[in-house]
Amino acid sequence: MVAPMTAGVGTHHPLPPTYLYDSFRIAIESYNITNNPLPVYMSFQYSAALVTLADIDNEVLVKFYTKFLDIEPNPYIPNTYAEFQLPGLRIGIFKPKDSHKAEFANRAKTGMSLCLEVSDIETAIARIWALGYPPAGEIIKASHGLEIYAFDPAGNRIILHQSHDNLE
Repeated sequence: MVAPMTAGVGTHHPLPPTYLYDSFRIAIESYNITNNPLPVYMSFQYSAALVTLADIDNEVLVKFYTKFLDIEPNPYIPNTYAEFQLPGLRIGIFKPKDSHKAEFANRAKTGMSLCLEVSDIETAIARIWALGYPPAGEIIKASHGLEIYAFDPAGNRIILHQSHDNLE
């Protein structure tokens, strides 16, 4: 009889996939998110994070973010993928495959926002306004500084934020 092995982060689990699936399913079904911590074998590691946006309209988002951020995407594969390297964040813009376009056809607003910390909110507003996407409202005085909301060509919300540290 082979004793079950636990798989920690970065370890290889030698048991067949059906055993892994059954163990995982049982662990998930018995897991109570409000009372129990995740088991150690459910941990994982990650090395980076990026926000990705679907560009279904012939590189409209790639062109918009190139002009708005005033940087060229790198890497850039025309009509496939563009990536913008920002301080602390990468934005990836991809063209969905034809078989997946339906997933992105409904552009209903979501809770996701791209928040950009700016040194001068007025300059950022002028730039996005010049691109044809003026913010919908007024500058809001929040407890953490100033902010205003705008939307990119695909309807993704952009929050331009200027912290108290950058206010005169």
